[in-house]
Amino acid sequence: MLTLYFSGTGNTKYIAEQFSKKMDAKCLSIEEATDFVTQINNHDTIAICYPIYGSRVPLMMREFVAHHMDAFKGKKLAIFVTQLIFSGDGARVLCDLFPSEHIEVIYAEHFLMPNNVCNFALLWQTSSRRMQKQLKIADKKLDKICRHINAGTIKKRGFGAFPRFLGKFQGKPWQGNSKNPHAVPKTMEYKAKHSVKFHFDCTNCGICAHHCPMQNLEKLGGTMMHKNNCTLCYRCINLCPHKAITVFFHTKPKWQYKGLKQN
Repeated sequence: MLTLYFSGTGNTKYIAEQFSKKMDAKCLSIEEATDFVTQINNHDTIAICYPIYGSRVPLMMREFVAHHMDAFKGKKLAIFVTQLIFSGDGARVLCDLFPSEHIEVIYAEHFLMPNNVCNFALLWQTSSRRMQKQLKIADKKLDKICRHINAGTIKKRGFGAFPRFLGKFQGKPWQGNSKNPHAVPKTMEYKAKHSVKFHFDCTNCGICAHHCPMQNLEKLGGTMMHKNNCTLCYRCINLCPHKAITVFFHTKPKWQYKGLKQN
């Protein structure tokens, strides 16, 4: 088994790595420089892990799937989604990117994880106590998933009628048609892709550019610039030492998400 993941600020990375340890699976971030076609071809079962944005697959993961479509043909997939609240069909919606009968889904599950959106008033910082509770629940769920997969038990979270309705209701304004691998004009995702803002207290240190998964940020002539290709992972916002960069929501953060704190 091979695990492939995209993680903005660490939540999905945790799920991917813990699952891989329990299943003795190879684990790779899609940001790594490797021959993914060979990696996918060498494994029968692929676990794909990603955070859900607006009940839809993140732009970076969609583009990755589209680029490696041929390699995925005939593979068995286990799909794991990290979310802040109920995303509807967050795991199922990945299937919309593939042609009919291109892949076989053997498992799909959602995980509630800490909030990393640090500058939106309706989303508050996850307490340490709450974080520990979420980790315990996630670990127990992972143990159950591994038992199911090893026993050949199939479970597909989010594939029912109501989750699909909720996912479509939440996802259409964000991405439009869920089959689109790229951002579509007039959608919220397209607006977010072009909405990076550097505030007056930016020191042009370049930390954001160094860590951006989309290579969307760079320093030109001593000034930070963006290339209109943001995937809204919130990594730069949570890493900026001066809280001087925002995306989509342009209220500056009062706190930053520094990843999972484990006891």
